[in-house]
Amino acid sequence: MRLASRALCGAAGAAWRDSFPLGGRDVARWFPGHMAKGLRKMQSSLKLVDCIIEVHDARIPLSGRNPLFQETLGLKPHVLVLNKMDLADLKEQQVIPMVRGLVESSYRYHRGESLEYCAMVIGIPNVGKSSLINALRRQHLRRGKATRVGGEPGITRAVMSRIQVCERPLMFLLDTPGVLAPRIASVEMGLKLALCGTVLDHLVGEETLADYLLYTLNRHQLFG
Repeated sequence: MRLASRALCGAAGAAWRDSFPLGGRDVARWFPGHMAKGLRKMQSSLKLVDCIIEVHDARIPLSGRNPLFQETLGLKPHVLVLNKMDLADLKEQQVIPMVRGLVESSYRYHRGESLEYCAMVIGIPNVGKSSLINALRRQHLRRGKATRVGGEPGITRAVMSRIQVCERPLMFLLDTPGVLAPRIASVEMGLKLALCGTVLDHLVGEETLADYLLYTLNRHQLFG
């Protein structure tokens, strides 16, 4: 009830807070390390792939990228996919043609004689990696989902086997667990990540998340 009252007051034109109280919050407690095991498994699988597809949440263009991906997986051609955009049209997806073009114009190491393409799908938790794989399967193969999806982080626990998403060209994708940066720069960045489902709500606190969301919406006068 208290949170609802704050929202109504903001919409009615009352004075909004100029800042959100961040003191006393420990962002390190919210995030379970940097998930080094998953990143090591990705590195060991690099020899099996031709390209990296990094899925990124379009709502958090600065907070949501893990710099370790470029540092540790940057040897391969890299495609950045902005996900969760309301105006995105699945019929116009260019992911597979883009991957094919990148791979054909780059050196394929020891995979040069292989007629198939394989890409690794990476990203922080809950940005829609598995959903993208399933969508590409539906679009190009007319088949159902091959990977589990959900609204909470941590659905994919390990680097999985290859999943076919296209017949011509023959293309496979590797789903991977979400990996966070080893250090979250600030509490406010942590709140933005948490609002987008990167961590479970109860680790941050449902009331804290709701309060920060209302503060942000009021600050930008987004009352819809």
